[in-house]
Amino acid sequence: MTTRPRHIAHLHLHLNAPPDEGQHTDVIDLLTGITPHVQTVSPDAVQLDLTSALRYFDRSPYGLVQLAQLRLMALYGIESSAGLAGNRMLATMAADASAPGHATWVPAEQAAVWLRSRPVTGLPGIGRATATTLGKYGLHSVGQVADAPAATLQRLLGAGPARLLAERARGHDPRPVTPLEPAAHLVADLVLDRDCLDPEGHHRAVLGLADQIGRRLRGESQVTGRLALTVRYADRSSTTRTRTLPEPTDHSPALAAALLGLLAALGLQRARVRAFVVRADDLLPADGAPRQLSLDPGDARARTVEKAADRARHRFGPSALYPATLANDRAPHRE
Repeated sequence: MTTRPRHIAHLHLHLNAPPDEGQHTDVIDLLTGITPHVQTVSPDAVQLDLTSALRYFDRSPYGLVQLAQLRLMALYGIESSAGLAGNRMLATMAADASAPGHATWVPAEQAAVWLRSRPVTGLPGIGRATATTLGKYGLHSVGQVADAPAATLQRLLGAGPARLLAERARGHDPRPVTPLEPAAHLVADLVLDRDCLDPEGHHRAVLGLADQIGRRLRGESQVTGRLALTVRYADRSSTTRTRTLPEPTDHSPALAAALLGLLAALGLQRARVRAFVVRADDLLPADGAPRQLSLDPGDARARTVEKAADRARHRFGPSALYPATLANDRAPHRE
């Protein structure tokens, strides 16, 4: 079995229809369902480090970009311009070069050539005054700045700014994506390929999200005390139901039972469903969470099997094992 090479992938999303204050929280929740490494860039952009998400979703970097853009459009009607590259600076510049609804991918082996032709004003931190100063000496493109002698840049800008400019002109940017605060909840969503009227399809979708939330909780050594299920319909309306759990848990069958109870309470029957969103709140460290002792040996066996399945997925990818109920939903995908 071959494994995907490890990529360092940064995504910059420019939101062409900036969300309002309430919707902004929902957008960040949506994107943290892809990766916890999300940073907002005021007023209308978001940056993500997708490195850890590539193996989890078993997709290419560009596949994750398409996933993020599809979810933003399907759930909130927000079109975005995307840039994907090996660091934050290149991803931002790639997004600036993208038309609304499209994405520009700058692979690492092509970054130097792509960057050379960009205007020097595209580099972060280059304002009008600096661009004017560089332009007087014929330094209009990033490539021209990269080729300029260090002494020339120091004479024009000073030692510190000159070193920073030279590094950026060569495509170097060590800044990490730094979330403002740890996630207080986890979100998983499923956007359907077409409107679903089938109650059995609704059932399978919620089971899949319960399994996904459970795996993420266990992977981050957390448990949840409250679940919320949101159903979005074809007319873009939505309904949300919440449930406080008897005890905090990361056990997928317990999560599935609670979420299926919420689904049944909605009474969807033949509703035209476009998407499902599951949110886990009241997160606690798994080590410190209270747990009711069980005398049922079947419960202990189920948790042992669950841990073994998690280890297999960590090693071979998320599609290595999945609930038998979801077998028909796991056809191989190509990218």
